Amino acid sequence: MGANLPLYLALLAGIIPWSTASSPPLNTRDDGAFSPPYYPAPNGGWLSDWASAYEKAQKVVSNMTLAEKVNLTTGTGMFMGPCAGQTGSALRFGIPNLCLHDSPLGIRNSDHNTAFPPGVTVGATFDKELMYQRGVELGEEARGKGVNVLLGPVVGPTFRKPRGGRGWEGFGADPSLQAIGGALTIQGMQSTGAIACLKHFIGNEQEMHRMSSVITQGYSSNIDDRTLHELYLWPFAEGVRAGTGSVMMAYNDVNRSACSQNSMLINGILKDELGFQGFVVTDWLAQIGGVSSALAGLDMSMPGDGSIPLLGDSYWGSELSRSILNGTVPVERLNDMVTRIVATWYQMGQDEDYPLPNFSSNTLDETGPLYPGALFSPSGVVNQYVNVQGNHNITAHAIARDAITLLKNENNTLPLSTTDSLKIFGTDAGPNSNGLNSCTDQGCDNGVLTMGWGSGTSRLPYLVTPQQAIANLSSSAEFYITDSFPSNLNPNASDIALVFINADSGENYITVENNPGDRTTADLYAWHNGDDLVKAAADVFSTVIVIVHTVGPILLENWIDLDPVKAVLIAHLPGQEAGYSLTDILFGSSSPSGHLPYTIPYKESDYPSSVGLLDQAFGQIQDDFTEGLYIDYRHFLKANITPRYPFGHGLSYTTFTYSTPSLTTVTDLDTAYPPARPSKGPTPSYSTAIPNPSEVAWPSSFSRIWRYLYPYLDNPQSVTNSSSSSYPYPSGYSTTPKPAPRAGGGAGGNPALWDVAFAVDVTITNSGNVSGRAVAQLYVELPTDTLGVDAPSRQLRQFEKTGILEPGESQTVVLNVTRKDVSIWDVEVQDWRVPVGREGVRFWVGESLGDLRGSCLVGGGCEGV
Repeated sequence: MGANLPLYLALLAGIIPWSTASSPPLNTRDDGAFSPPYYPAPNGGWLSDWASAYEKAQKVVSNMTLAEKVNLTTGTGMFMGPCAGQTGSALRFGIPNLCLHDSPLGIRNSDHNTAFPPGVTVGATFDKELMYQRGVELGEEARGKGVNVLLGPVVGPTFRKPRGGRGWEGFGADPSLQAIGGALTIQGMQSTGAIACLKHFIGNEQEMHRMSSVITQGYSSNIDDRTLHELYLWPFAEGVRAGTGSVMMAYNDVNRSACSQNSMLINGILKDELGFQGFVVTDWLAQIGGVSSALAGLDMSMPGDGSIPLLGDSYWGSELSRSILNGTVPVERLNDMVTRIVATWYQMGQDEDYPLPNFSSNTLDETGPLYPGALFSPSGVVNQYVNVQGNHNITAHAIARDAITLLKNENNTLPLSTTDSLKIFGTDAGPNSNGLNSCTDQGCDNGVLTMGWGSGTSRLPYLVTPQQAIANLSSSAEFYITDSFPSNLNPNASDIALVFINADSGENYITVENNPGDRTTADLYAWHNGDDLVKAAADVFSTVIVIVHTVGPILLENWIDLDPVKAVLIAHLPGQEAGYSLTDILFGSSSPSGHLPYTIPYKESDYPSSVGLLDQAFGQIQDDFTEGLYIDYRHFLKANITPRYPFGHGLSYTTFTYSTPSLTTVTDLDTAYPPARPSKGPTPSYSTAIPNPSEVAWPSSFSRIWRYLYPYLDNPQSVTNSSSSSYPYPSGYSTTPKPAPRAGGGAGGNPALWDVAFAVDVTITNSGNVSGRAVAQLYVELPTDTLGVDAPSRQLRQFEKTGILEPGESQTVVLNVTRKDVSIWDVEVQDWRVPVGREGVRFWVGESLGDLRGSCLVGGGCEGV
């Protein structure tokens, strides 16, 4: 989340509380929710892929003053620059104020940018090429606007809670889908020189009560070690392996320790086990302590403010300078913080002609205050209106089109003809009645739903609505852009009703129609009485087609089995290309090829009770992840509950046949555990002497901007080095490095985890009469008897989408399976373990979890289903 005026006003009003103190010591808790300490913070630079960047960074950092080092770790304050957040600079070395800015789907609060479909829509395409290309174009637009760090992609939350407000920002309700989507996005973004920021690390699965206040702490996501590794950490490990330059910490606690100062999460797992070489940054105002967060491995504070923003106070900034001078934060820790930031800057090539910000997220006016958060600010040109869209509308259109998921199509009702007599109902087909972008951060449900609301949004440069697109193709179409069904309508037998409904959600600093981010009021039903609109149409029309724009799972039971309801399309969240992407499918210029990235249940009670929203007035909410590995389809399989539509479901206008798959062993898994990890390479070394206090003295004749956060102290000579015994360090704090974790050794973990162990080949043939694309999905079934632990009976591990297949045309796809894909996390050994003998592992291949076409058994054979 980046800085914005609605957020700050909500903070002041008490709608969103702010933090004033760190959590009590965790070792006093005896209820089992405990995050063990892990100190000291591992230094970066030991992986060969980053060696050159770290070598360059070391040369710079070794010559920096204390003020310059602190400057790069601390934001300049909320509204103290053009971006959601910006660091201080080190101009002697050519390092400007680094711009960190939203969002994962486009440049937020800007102009002349593309509003791409969000992650959930991208996930529904199951198209790796589009995932990567969208990443490239996001990076190009970030670079074009002068954004150094684009705050995305999102791989947490992961739809653990179907009502959770921000699941739509990620790629779906499966860790492998999240991992593949996130990794490809990172690779695409960073190919342009922009730095990706993988978020939110970790366990942020609902919006309500995620932050701390003077009377309560943000909720604690209490997650066991195996669940953490196999489910929630899985996509972050892939993102680290993809080379993400930064990782954002979540607001909530994990196992009773705030993420921003959770040493086990940052030092132990992210930096040591996963070998993360970039820098760790807070979510906005998520920092709740200074020394504690530095020791726990945090590298950058955003937007830099302390517990109450816009007062000129910070946990770091001048206070970090003081902590270095008095010895409470080791110089070595600061050096690593800065080196990680500078090395990432070099790693992405931002030292070579990377643009400065040419826009302002604070205003669309050409001129304005340079530091809007200051009481008095110099003014100047803040918006240069640089158009970064290029031809990115092509990719945005392709994603929106190829994500559209056909749930039902009785009697081949779809596709339509442009000469059909069409009657269109629902405000979701039309424009925002108050005008394009009239709602801050898309914080309303008015007109076609293109994205959820919050910091993960973008202004729409334009919007082609379904109404406009249908009207352009069908001169006879009639439109009723209302959520109340007309009382005097008498359709002919040949008339076809298209009913548009939606379901919205977003971030908790905006409440929309009594939904504070999470879907508290609307439940999982359509908004604006959408179910009643469908039923009313079904009462008078013999053919009804329902188009649903939704942030996630939605209940359809009030009308799905009504006889007139012949076809249903889930159009997800289409971004700026809502209209023509839909008409491509409606009128048959393309066959639908989207698949559900989550399960649609018959009723909400089909989910485990532990994934409901939690709410209480006082005290810290303990969100116990007691369902373990069993979220979404994994739960439905275990509980033997049939969903309305299974994960991966998606029909086409054509049909596909699958050959019996074939299985090849690529790498013999001779041992239950991976080979020994590679040893760490060398890391930069610096003097550990405490700097001269004069390095953070205010420069002479310096003109201060009030509320701007600086690294300087009024009287630095008075700060004395204190004995470590006099400071109340966190429980378990030590300066003695821990042994390297056996599961580590490379980016994302032990490199052997990504050895391809098996290859499953299957030939897919278009057996229908029109062209189309198929998605081969591979699910792993592990032998729980030989593992000695329970495991989900099916786990998505790989997918491949075919090209456009003409009738009768075939394509063979290869689905590679890695060692990690067939492993479980051994909590005792702290490593990934494959089944003894590796036999008994079965691979299932099909069109969806509910339409499996064949399987292969390791040590056995392959067969069709």
